Parts: sequence; C-alpha cells; structure tokens
Amino acid sequence: MPAYARPAGLKQRRGVAGKTAVFDGASVVAEETDWYLLDLLRLWWRYGSSFIRLQMWLEDIMEKFIRIYKYQAHGYAFSSLEELLESLGGSGFVNMTRRPLSDSLLELGVSQRFIDEVVAPVIRLNYGQNVSVPAFVGAVSLASAQSNMWAVEGGNKLLCEGLLELANANLLRARVTSVRTLRSGEALQYELTLAGEGPERRTAAYDAVVVAAPLRAGAGISFPDWASPSVPGEGEWQGAGVTLVHGYLNTSLFGFRDARLFPYAGVLTTAAPALFFNSVAGVYPVEVPPGFRRKRAHEAAVYKVFSPAALTGEQLKTLFRRRSGGRTLATAARPARIEWAGSAMEMSAVAAKNIALLAYRRWNGRSLQVNREDLLRAIKTEL
Repeated sequence: MPAYARPAGLKQRRGVAGKTAVFDGASVVAEETDWYLLDLLRLWWRYGSSFIRLQMWLEDIMEKFIRIYKYQAHGYAFSSLEELLESLGGSGFVNMTRRPLSDSLLELGVSQRFIDEVVAPVIRLNYGQNVSVPAFVGAVSLASAQSNMWAVEGGNKLLCEGLLELANANLLRARVTSVRTLRSGEALQYELTLAGEGPERRTAAYDAVVVAAPLRAGAGISFPDWASPSVPGEGEWQGAGVTLVHGYLNTSLFGFRDARLFPYAGVLTTAAPALFFNSVAGVYPVEVPPGFRRKRAHEAAVYKVFSPAALTGEQLKTLFRRRSGGRTLATAARPARIEWAGSAMEMSAVAAKNIALLAYRRWNGRSLQVNREDLLRAIKTEL
C-alpha cells in the first residue's frame, strides 16, 4: 500500500489510540491495558505459551510472503494462485489454503482456550466467519490485528482515484455486458460491449482484457466466443451486516454500570451462540486532525457494528442505551481467487500487480518470467 500511495501524493492516516476487549456474552475475558508488559504477563498467565507460538508462526509466514515484492520488482508473474503461493512458501503455503486455521494452530501447540478467546474474535471481526477458515486466510487476518496497519488519510478510496489519474487512463463510465474475440491474421484482440444511459455500444479493440469483478451467476458479463470460460467455483457467499449507529453504548451489557468507567474503544466477541454481533467500535474520521480525542462511552458517538445479519430493533436496544440515528447495510462477500487465499487490500494490490505483469509478459512473449522456478536463485544471478 505505501508504495502505491506515495506516487499519488497520499499520506498515512493518523492512528487513534484505544484499547480493545473480548466479550464472551457474560463477561470480558481478555482486554488491553495501557502497559504492554502487563498485557504480555496476562496473556502468559491465562494462555501459557500460545501467544508466543502464534507470533512465531505469523512472523515465519510474513517473512516468506514479503518475497512477492522482490519478485514483482524484478518483473516476475504467476499464472495461478497455486504457482504464486508455491514460489513463496512451497507446498506448505498451498496446503494452508486447504486446511482449517484451527487445525494448524492446534498442531502448533496453541491452546483451544486461546483459539476461542483471542483468535476467533479477530476472525469474526475481519471476515465474519469462524476458525474453520483456511489457515492462510487466518494468518492474514491475524497479521492485520497488529498495531502497524496502514490506512490512507482521507480514505482508502483515494488510492484508486490517485492511481487512475497517474495512469492517464481513458475511463469509460459504463457497464460491460460482453467480451468478444477479434482476429486479424495471427493477432488476437478483444472487443467489449458496454451498456450505459443510451443504447449498447462496442469499444475499440484491446490487446488484453482483465475482468476485475466476481464472475458469479447474475454478474451480467457474457463470453460468447468461449465455449466454457474459466470461472472460479461459485462457493458460498458469506452474509454480513454492517450497522452505523449514533448514540450511547449500553456499557452495562459488558459489566460497566457507569459508562464513564468503560475504558474500551472497541469490543470483539467470541463465538458464543447467544451473541448477535461480532464487534462494536467507535468510528473515527478519515482525516484525523491534530489533537483529536475519541469520545468516551458516556458521550454520544458514532459506532460501527459488525454482525452475521442485519440487526433487529430489539438487538439495537440491547446494545445501545439511546440512539438518535442509524443505518444498516447487508452485504454478501466471499474472497475470490488470490483474495480467496487471504482477503485484504494488500492482497488486492499484489493481485493487481501480478495480473498486470502477467498480461504484459504474455503480450510481449517473455514467458520465461512467468511461473519461473527457483526465483530466489534467479534474482541473485541477475544481481
């Protein structure tokens, strides 16, 4: 992300300090304090060496994953998710996309209690799912729980807008309805059919077309010249609800009758059946001004609630003492292809650069830089 943001003149958003807790439906079972060493001692006392084992596992995975930036800097690309993962971490990375996170962690010696009270809440927050997600997805999710995450001042959407402007691209504001092939001698090109406010129209010929959208039933894009286009399996789409509420959090639900004593900026939850939400946290502006102070629980504030489904009126009454407004967005989302391995903006950036390199290498016939084996040695030889 930072490497793409700098050319676009974008800056990192200021962080807003705040503590997080984990709620199991009856009480707070884990919490952050103002003292890092105290947090470590509490983790050790309750979970033994599980935290250290998890940290070492994540560091090993991230150390291997960052090789992709060196590979891409030297112009190498991969034609499939499996080829990319194999180049980074061998068969171990590929197997992590097929094995549940819980199984991998238990094999490492991580306790079931730690999985239930620390790992599961993070997965519920990021993906709205449980610890049966693939291990690679879980590793990306857990890595995102670290304090050094990056966001763009003004909103991450500015990254796409800035890069589009830098590319000096001709943006056609229309919906693509079909992709057709055009042949001129040996050359193969592609033509798009667009639908907008007026009648359908066809574009000029393109040397390459990238479909950066989920190819699922009802997507509205046809490929008439392909007998059976290669489309990822449908899979199940994960339902989720996001509710924005302006009001006063019901801190007594978490064991704090006096809201002024509630110290947390956000609360995650375990997979207890009675819990109807995954997390609740204050919402901060995309541009954090100097001296910004987050509102405390006894003050009216804007909260974001993640839940498995849209919240009912009764559920909102349980979670908030009083509210003056709110909006619920129901979404259906499932990571696709490279994001299926681990859905995050960073994965989207890696995938986008890979497909750009792949398209360029295939267009100019430099196939030796696609799916190259033993890349670390090849790069050292180049240097």
